[in-house]
Amino acid sequence: MISVRRATPSTRIVRLRPERLPFNYRPGQGAELGPPGASDLSPYSIASAPEDAAAEGYLEFLIKVDAQERWGEGFDPLHRGQRLRMRGPFGRFVFPDRPVEKRFLFIAGGTGIAPLRAMVRHARARTDSSFRLLYSARTPDDFAYRRELCGMARRGELQLTLTATRGVHKGWRGERGRISAAQLAALIDDPATLCFVCGPAAMVDEVPQMLSDLGIDRPRINVEEW
Repeated sequence: MISVRRATPSTRIVRLRPERLPFNYRPGQGAELGPPGASDLSPYSIASAPEDAAAEGYLEFLIKVDAQERWGEGFDPLHRGQRLRMRGPFGRFVFPDRPVEKRFLFIAGGTGIAPLRAMVRHARARTDSSFRLLYSARTPDDFAYRRELCGMARRGELQLTLTATRGVHKGWRGERGRISAAQLAALIDDPATLCFVCGPAAMVDEVPQMLSDLGIDRPRINVEEW
């Protein structure tokens, strides 16, 4: 392991250097992680784009921890220099190699931002198409990669909408509440928009139907279904 750093109060960004390079995977795929000798490994999306991994030699993961810093299957806290077992890649929730669409909408909830970050970074490196991200988290402190995403938005690389469902303070300038059809409608100006949805089960159940009601054909609605 190269490093561990705080992303939000309940998540950590972990950088791992695979034993074998290059480590080939598609943006959106994941891997299973755990300590050496662990009988059960936990699945995590790879948060770094393949281009990042090739250039920098490491993979990045967004890992949720509890109040005692334990993670996965109750594993001991992560620390710099620790060796981890990794198995993968796997998953069919991926950004297409040659999309016919020119507009893309990414919808994330909580740690569901991880595979979508990989997709956004990959897609930005390959095309100048239109990218929009609607990101929901519990509180303003729970947006992982917030500084990076806001930087992309300021540079015009991404249209970003943040919405917090609770714990909103007076200085919060983003939106409030759960993802709604009205929020989605404001981000869709072409039914030929390719959509990617990843987040908590309730969000993943509700958002695809909202997108369909707004005129997006089902084949253009991609959902993470681990």
